[in-house]
Amino acid sequence: MSIKNNNKKEAISSAQIIPLGFLAMIIVGTILLWLPISTASGQHTSLLTAIFTATTSTCVTGLVVVDTYLHWSLFGKIVILILIQLGGLGIIAVSSTIMLMLHKKFSLSSRLLIMDAFNLSSLNGLVKFLTKVLKGTFFVEFVGACLYSIRFIPQFGVGRGIWYSVFTSISAFCNAGIDIIGPNSLIDYNTDPLIITVTTLLIVLGGLGYVVWFDLIAVGRKTNIGKGGLKFFAKRLSEHTKLVIALTFFLLISGAIFVFILEYNNPETIGNMTLGDKILNSFFQSVTFRTAGFAAVPQQGLKESTAFMGCLYMFIGGSPVGTAGGVKTVTVFMVALNTVAFIRNRDESVIFNRNVTADIMRKATAIVTVSFTITFVFTTIIMAVEGLNIADGLYEVASATATVGLSRGITPTLGTAGRIIIIICMYLGRIGPISMAIFFSARKPDKNDVHFADGTYMVG
Repeated sequence: MSIKNNNKKEAISSAQIIPLGFLAMIIVGTILLWLPISTASGQHTSLLTAIFTATTSTCVTGLVVVDTYLHWSLFGKIVILILIQLGGLGIIAVSSTIMLMLHKKFSLSSRLLIMDAFNLSSLNGLVKFLTKVLKGTFFVEFVGACLYSIRFIPQFGVGRGIWYSVFTSISAFCNAGIDIIGPNSLIDYNTDPLIITVTTLLIVLGGLGYVVWFDLIAVGRKTNIGKGGLKFFAKRLSEHTKLVIALTFFLLISGAIFVFILEYNNPETIGNMTLGDKILNSFFQSVTFRTAGFAAVPQQGLKESTAFMGCLYMFIGGSPVGTAGGVKTVTVFMVALNTVAFIRNRDESVIFNRNVTADIMRKATAIVTVSFTITFVFTTIIMAVEGLNIADGLYEVASATATVGLSRGITPTLGTAGRIIIIICMYLGRIGPISMAIFFSARKPDKNDVHFADGTYMVG
């Protein structure tokens, strides 16, 4: 009996540490951003603005109520960048990194936390996995900064060019979407293939997930693609990697096609661009819809049909065990697969000749249901409080709960109540899927002492 109680306590604490860790980061970030040294000369930072900015940075969302490039001092921008990096990696990864640097041994509870934070299924090789995550993150961000500097150094000079490159690279990879270049996000660069392409690659890499990264690298090292090994390369990939790549490709291409068709003649977005730039910006909009927050075209200029479609892509988000937000691609696919299996009267749901367990189906259904409920409830509330129409209200809340960061120009105009609502949405969006994955993870349940007879219920 005592063992059961201890395990239950450990499970509860494990599920609470991640949300509390993010809350602690937000509080520390708020205090630092509220200091006079964080605010640029001639600007004033209220407590609510500090809370909002700390939350959007830690939760790697990107919604802002003040112009980042203008309002914050260098110290404030450094604080924001650190919060973005810590938020992207996650509180457990950060604390574990400190333990690695101090050469501390990982206890069983620490390993369980890492496993839960990255949604892994085994305790084997966790420390090695974490080390690869850190090395991979910093390497990709470094390469991204080098590529950005090709454009930013000639434009802004060496010092500012390097600083802008580093900030933008980290923000893009962590899918934060916050920039310090100017007031227009990446709109001024929407015809620059280098900036748009580098940003796209960083966002996609961050959204794919670390598990997919390492599987691709591991299989690639064992396969000689030059000797007809491409087919064998695909076969050796895990079913999760193949599913993530397939879903990512489908969502990116389908989103780009939708944007291209719906916005083709819209002069407020891509209507006046050349065909090549229309294709480039349609694809980028599809990428940024799913979690990035960078805007290459004015979001308030999007047609309502495009914005509504974008809300669906925001809700789906990126893939598991990465820096992206949303309920995740695989989660939504599992729910759809379960529906198809029921319609076809099949007892099993199979992907790539592998059965999907009932535990995974239940977890996916719970995550989608709770996330949809949160989005629906808070959309209704913010529409009532701020007097927004459904397009703007849903776009704002979906962007916050999915930690995307796109806005139709609404965020800076929100009143106190509206900003508090978005703060809550951003926090729930960042810790929600993670916490739900812990709560609904496949643990051995306590056996019921009493088994009840089946009831007769009608649905549909």
